[in-house]
Amino acid sequence: MNYVFSFEKMRMWTDVKMYVKTVYDITKNYPHHESYGLQSQLQRAAVSVASNIAEGLSRKTDKEQLRFVEIAYSSLIETYAQLSISKDLEYINDVQFQQINNEIRKISNQLNALTRTIKKRITE
Repeated sequence: MNYVFSFEKMRMWTDVKMYVKTVYDITKNYPHHESYGLQSQLQRAAVSVASNIAEGLSRKTDKEQLRFVEIAYSSLIETYAQLSISKDLEYINDVQFQQINNEIRKISNQLNALTRTIKKRITE
C-alpha cells in the first residue's frame, strides 16, 4: 500500500493541482519572448502555492503551518495579478481568465478557512 501524506487527503490539494495544470495549459501559448518573463513567473508562482501547502502542512507547529499557508495565499494572489495583466496584454482571453479566476477564488476560500482553523488552534 502506498503512503498518503495528510495534505494529499485534503480536497484543496486536488483543487490546487488542477489549478497548477490550468496555469501551465494557459501559459503554454504565451509569446516566445515571455518564456523567461511572465510565463515563467506565473508557472513558478502557481507551483509555489502547491509547494507551500505541502511543506506547511508537514510542519510540526501551528505557527509554522500558518506561515506557509499564508505564503501559499500570497503566491495565489500573485498569480491572480499576473493573469489579470496577461488578459490586458491579450495573452489570454476572457473565457480563460474567468475559468482560472474561478479556480483562484475557490482555492482562496479554502486557504482562508484553513488559516482560520490554524489561528483558532494557536489561540486555544
